Parts: sequence; structure tokens; C-alpha cells
Amino acid sequence: MDLDNQIQAYIDEHEKFKDILVELRRIVKNEAFEETLKWGIPTYVYEQKNLVGIGAFKNHVGLWFFQGALLNDKARILHNAQEGKTKAMRQIHFKKFEEINESTLAAYLKETIDNQNKGLKVNISKPVKQVVIPTELKSFLSADLSMFKAFKKLTPGRQKEYIEYIHSAKKEQTKSDRLKKITPLIEAGKGLNDKYKPNK
Repeated sequence: MDLDNQIQAYIDEHEKFKDILVELRRIVKNEAFEETLKWGIPTYVYEQKNLVGIGAFKNHVGLWFFQGALLNDKARILHNAQEGKTKAMRQIHFKKFEEINESTLAAYLKETIDNQNKGLKVNISKPVKQVVIPTELKSFLSADLSMFKAFKKLTPGRQKEYIEYIHSAKKEQTKSDRLKKITPLIEAGKGLNDKYKPNK
């Protein structure tokens, strides 16, 4: 089945909202998007970026803007599907055909393309994982404030190397020996495995 027939089949599956789906598809296709099918829904790509999608739900049709948080939303019609979780994506909901305003949607679609041409995108920062220091290492570091400060200055990756190194020791004597071994490295701000890593 070719792409056009696959998308038509998707529309036919949602008879309740068929008129809305057909109209939204027509409006989006008037712009410079490439039509495709991803995640089982009609998706519209520009410069190899997924920017717009059309999806039918139980009680409405959603027109998705994958970078919708960048849009001015002058008509105040964009919804965040998961407030507090979704950073970039925004949707416009349609329950009735009469809610479709072609000129408004065309403006949002043109702005979406314009933002892509400008290289704009929503920057999603990943939460910083806290490194949990094991008891043996914490006791060792707390005995020397300068050592503790030196350890805290290390990158999370280097801290993790030391944590796993101490955790993997089975015997108390091995742990003690390893703690002595890592002392000068931590003081120097180095990671346990730095010598094996290529110089950048």
C-alpha cells in the first residue's frame, strides 16, 4: 500500500472525524511540508525535521506542532498535552469542523517553517543526576575537608568511576588499599581512568 493510501486508510478508520482530518490534511499540504506516516499518524516534515502531525482521538482531533512552544499563539489556541512534562510540543484541538480557521492555521504553519529556517528549537535540558556517595567513601572524604571539596569538584562521570571502584571491592583491606590509591588522583582533580582516555 502506497503512502497516500495508508494515510487515507488512517482517515477512513476515524469516520467520526473524517471531515476534520481531510480538511486539516489539505491545509497542511498547502505549505512546504513533506507528507509521511510516523507513529501511525500523518506527519509533516520540513528539512528532515518532524514539525507537524495530525491525530484522531476519542473526543477530538489534534493538530500537533512538535516545536509548538516557539509559536506566538496569537489566537491562544495551543494546548500543552502534559503540563509540566511536555516542553516543546503543542496541540490544537478540534471537536467540530466549524472550529477550523484556515487562515489562522496557515499562519501557524508558516511560522513553524520560518522558525525551522531560522534554526530555532526548544532546548530541553536533562535533569542532573545526583551522585550517591557510598558509606566507605563518604567516611573517608569527610575525614578531610580538602579531599571532600576536591571530590565534589570532579565531574559526575569521574565521581561515578571512584564510587564503582570502591563498591566493587569485596574485602575491607582491598577497600582501604583502593582508598589510598585514589587519594592523590582526587587531589589532582583526575578521574580513575583518565590515563586510558585519549587526549582531546
